[in-house]
Amino acid sequence: MARKYRIHNLLMPSPELTRVIEHLQGLAAEISAVVDIEESRRLINRFGDLHPSVRDFETEVLPTSIDNVPCEWLLAPGADPDRRLLFIHGGGWTSGSLDSHRSLSARLSATTGCAVLAVAYRLAPEHPYPAGLDDCLVCYGWLRENGPGGVGPARSMFVAGDSAGGNLTLSVLLALKQRGLPLPNAAVLISPATDFLASGDSYRTRADRDPILTMGPDGMRKAADVYLQGNANPEDPLVSPLYGDFAGLPPLLFHVGDAEVLLDDSTQAVENARAAGVDVTLCVYSDMPHVWHAFAPYLPEATKAIEEIGTFVRKHG
Repeated sequence: MARKYRIHNLLMPSPELTRVIEHLQGLAAEISAVVDIEESRRLINRFGDLHPSVRDFETEVLPTSIDNVPCEWLLAPGADPDRRLLFIHGGGWTSGSLDSHRSLSARLSATTGCAVLAVAYRLAPEHPYPAGLDDCLVCYGWLRENGPGGVGPARSMFVAGDSAGGNLTLSVLLALKQRGLPLPNAAVLISPATDFLASGDSYRTRADRDPILTMGPDGMRKAADVYLQGNANPEDPLVSPLYGDFAGLPPLLFHVGDAEVLLDDSTQAVENARAAGVDVTLCVYSDMPHVWHAFAPYLPEATKAIEEIGTFVRKHG
């Protein structure tokens, strides 16, 4: 089948990529060997083992709570408190935390110039769909009217998320549209999961290249069972945004690696968005694994991708 996208990065992969892939392969092997959800979550939090502390680049971290949802502000030097970005972490809807994604959230504040609010939404299986989505929607609504200094309307709003957080980012947009609520200025999708039916060919063609997500279609369907627990059909657009009506959504930026099993989750969603008249940008990075952004500044391609997100967000407000 002919490739329907352009590879964004035509340079040779950096030498640092080898170590990142080895780190991810080791982590994936450990995760697959455990069955206890808490142990799995502990291992996912090790996703940040290569990350520097946010203290290393002077980011202010302010814990807060919104309707009992734990959150934290990340404020890089010079961040504008009236330009706000809701960040939704990944982790397969069952894992991930403020800790695991703090470095990425902080770097997004630095490159976008926004005050970033990271949200620790409720996780499955204890809290199946729609608990996590509901938490994100509550936090988005609060963020429009509250900044790090207190009550005050946002001048511009953005939403971003990686992997399962990318799925929730698109679900937030579609839910806001359904409810007739204000949409953000733009949104950023980092290696998003968009299709619980796993209809894309990349689940098969990239399974031997993706160092962290080696699951095939059956694996994604099992993830759907854990996340949904019978509360929704996997084709529901608020669950699998690929099947939603994208018309009227704000500008979107998709980042995905050419080595990811989730590659087609992005390329198919981009095709649908373009067909609906949405201003959408797709960047496919050669050889990159799932959410490579998390390894900045160690991985040069990660730094480049985060800077690109900053340029996109600043362009839109």
